[in-house]
Amino acid sequence: MNAVDAQTVLVVDDDAAHRTMLRTLLGGWGYRIEEADDGDTAIQRVQERAYDLILMDIRMVRVSGPEALRQIKAYNPAIPIIIMTAYSSVETAVETLKNGAYDYLTKPLDFDELRLAMERAMDHTRLQEENRLLRERLGEHFDRRNLIGRSPAMLRILETVSQVAPSEATVLISGESGTGKEMIAGAIHYNSPRRDGPFVKINCAAITETLLESELFGHEKGAFTGAHRRKEGRFRQAHNGSLFLDEISETSLAMQVKLLRVLQEREVTRVGGEEAVAVDVRIIAATNKDLLEAIREERFREDLFYRLNVVSLRMPPLRERSEDIPLLAQHFLERFAGRNRKTIRGFTPQAMDCLLRYSWPGNVRELMNAVERAVVLARADILTEEDFPTMGETQGPSGAAHKQRGPAQGRVSLEEMERATILKTLEETRGNKSEAARRLGITRKTLHKRLKKYTEQP
Repeated sequence: MNAVDAQTVLVVDDDAAHRTMLRTLLGGWGYRIEEADDGDTAIQRVQERAYDLILMDIRMVRVSGPEALRQIKAYNPAIPIIIMTAYSSVETAVETLKNGAYDYLTKPLDFDELRLAMERAMDHTRLQEENRLLRERLGEHFDRRNLIGRSPAMLRILETVSQVAPSEATVLISGESGTGKEMIAGAIHYNSPRRDGPFVKINCAAITETLLESELFGHEKGAFTGAHRRKEGRFRQAHNGSLFLDEISETSLAMQVKLLRVLQEREVTRVGGEEAVAVDVRIIAATNKDLLEAIREERFREDLFYRLNVVSLRMPPLRERSEDIPLLAQHFLERFAGRNRKTIRGFTPQAMDCLLRYSWPGNVRELMNAVERAVVLARADILTEEDFPTMGETQGPSGAAHKQRGPAQGRVSLEEMERATILKTLEETRGNKSEAARRLGITRKTLHKRLKKYTEQP
């Protein structure tokens, strides 16, 4: 961090010696520091200028930390505030966090813990701002409730969507089943100049080849048995709008030739008809297969691939964006709790750990189903790991068991899993305990305690 992009931190504490220590420490980390000797001074400073973060003591003479927190959040709720106190209690911590504090640290401060909390708070603020800017760029028709994520992978997807949506380019979306390809296709359409036109969807894998031709291009009356009247196909239905061709890899080579012709000529001929009908359609296609491999195996036409792949988007599997699991899980919990008229507050730490460790072969769709099932069957007002009994070993479509992520397979205790995870992280960081603690999301002090515990075991 250099002087140009250094972030400004307001240190609020009536203990001058503690402020001096923090000024020296944080200055050495590259932050710009300003000080306030009490809560009332902090409130005044916030109204005078913007701060990236506030470090504030809880007990002060004139205006206490909780009262200053309340007034600062009322004035500018976006400022992350970390509370410091030498008088730790669960009740105080809960109350402070409920009133808007980002985190709660006890004195004497663990410097590793402090630095990690500050970095997380500022990253959280930065990601919120990036999401806000992206949502603004995606426009009012963007259904922000469905595109949830703060992971770098998801932010890259949103950035690409914001760039490609206003164009007329054909888009090919790839990714495993359940990653949200249809959702992204909708975001592209509803933020394009065609947003007022139809958004028509068809799953190419769900319809036989004979029926698929009729569904796509339409048919004339009497074209085949059961064709009692003329029918317009999906291309005509999507005229002046967008057509989403899901699972495009499942089409036959013969159908691919016909699709290629439509894309080239921008016209369709109904089954049993001779008249060519003009269509103005933007194509968005999706696949869960490797189309380049399909081309090598002569199961997919190379010329059609390049017609479709003008802009390529890859939806990351959920295991590559695990940072989004808590956000998605909470979103689904609120949705299904409301739908089932249940009051469920959230997840226990053990339940969330269970969700974070699972590999999610079914991706976001599987997570949604798991949370819905847990909500429906829940007997308490908070979901526990017992509400997710299949996360340890679930039979997927192939019949193979999908295990939890972690160093061990089968039935292992949390202690054994924690021990293996810590040792593996230390190995990856070549014994650097500060870096290992950062990756594990714990303090260096906690890491030392865990190592001592495990090394003393027989």
